Amino acid sequence: MDIKTVGIVGAGPMGKGIAHVFALAGFRVSLYDIAREVLDAAPGLISESLDSGVKLGAITEEDKAQALASITLVDALKDIGPHDLIIEAATERESVKAAIFEDLTPHLNTNTILTSNTSSISITRLASRSDRPERFMGVHFMKPVPAMQLVELIRGIATDEETFDIIKDVIDKIGKTHSASEDFPAFIVNRILMPMINEAVYAVYEGVGSVKDIDKSLRMGANHPMGPLQLADFVGLDICLANMNSMHDGLADNKYRPCPLLVKYVEAGWLGRKTGRGFYDYTGDVPVPTR
Repeated sequence: MDIKTVGIVGAGPMGKGIAHVFALAGFRVSLYDIAREVLDAAPGLISESLDSGVKLGAITEEDKAQALASITLVDALKDIGPHDLIIEAATERESVKAAIFEDLTPHLNTNTILTSNTSSISITRLASRSDRPERFMGVHFMKPVPAMQLVELIRGIATDEETFDIIKDVIDKIGKTHSASEDFPAFIVNRILMPMINEAVYAVYEGVGSVKDIDKSLRMGANHPMGPLQLADFVGLDICLANMNSMHDGLADNKYRPCPLLVKYVEAGWLGRKTGRGFYDYTGDVPVPTR
């Protein structure tokens, strides 16, 4: 099967980043979001992102223009249905994702492949809410999508080999590198990354060190490009908590218990950069630790 058209559900940071890389690679992309203001803002934000590539000399103005011309905004979820490949990039809540796949089912072409950009939710469970579990798999892009090289590919228990091979080829065409993960909670990257972030939150919670010193210690002592609490704010504390809950529930191991402080920050709506406050306050010119 030759994938030519790609439908993306969700025009937030992940969805618009995925649209960017697929359009730049020559695919025809349709983008949908339930929030019209988010959808309407997406082309401008994608254009700004493409400008960065032009300034770096990675792409030309012509490449940018062709990519933007390849993206169509659609008004209804059903308009995504007839595409060769659908990538769901909605919020990291299983009930929302499951409802999207159920609503899409009547509008799909026979050969349409369904994928989810989930970072932790069972692909097997999501696939069971569709009419084609054999043509369903996970494609976990990293944030920010245009800059990050890796895409995790996750097979559900029913995913067939042909579907996996087709998606592997698509990832090659958009210039990314894939890793293959089994369908266990949080897959590979977040299975390793999120417990580190959670432990950093515990270190704050238990008074081992300040936010500033914990981040400095990992940047300078472990040569990490970003401290774990800075990274948590960048990813979104709600996403970090969802990943920890997924591992704690799915693996029944207390070592994955979310730190109570992480839970409190999410309850307060302090989700990191996207809300202006998390482990740092971003309302001023320079981020300031909140603890």
